[in-house]
Amino acid sequence: MNEKTVINVQPLRTAGEIAEFREAIRVSSRSGQADRNLLLFNIAINTGLRIGDIVKLRVEQVRGRSSIVVSEGKTIKKRTVHLSAIMADIADYIDDLPGATEWLFPSRKGDGHITTTQAYRIYAKAADYIGRDDIGTHTGRKTFGYHYYQRTKDVATLMEIFNHANYTETKRYIGIRDDEIADSLRDFKL
Repeated sequence: MNEKTVINVQPLRTAGEIAEFREAIRVSSRSGQADRNLLLFNIAINTGLRIGDIVKLRVEQVRGRSSIVVSEGKTIKKRTVHLSAIMADIADYIDDLPGATEWLFPSRKGDGHITTTQAYRIYAKAADYIGRDDIGTHTGRKTFGYHYYQRTKDVATLMEIFNHANYTETKRYIGIRDDEIADSLRDFKL
């Protein structure tokens, strides 16, 4: 499976789906890469950052910080990203990083960071492990948005976090619109 073949990337809608995917990442990761791959996913679902912005994070950018400012790659807009909830995970991971690296997600090949293609492969391998064909690199971002909306019902703030132009775009992106339509039609019968 590659990014182009995933028809409709979905968020992970329940705590059980998130736990199952975390376990799939752990089990399907190459030896020594599970912690890196889990943190990649955990940052995505806890910040809503695009995978392209996550893979470019540097160790010094996040070490001991409860928030950072990121210039998002796609929109070039600056965004404050809150890391308080995952600071301990980041610290534990950094403490275990072998050698001196400037990248939070170093590539095993060369001195750079992993690519978005490699991140996709990590997600795809875990998705295959649990038999899902609706997971891609946007799954982390969509999962963040879906759960943020479920907790707050605040589409306006989520729209701002995602830099979307309107409410409909945001609700469609996180799969809420589909859920609302399904709910409204569940018992509909003429």
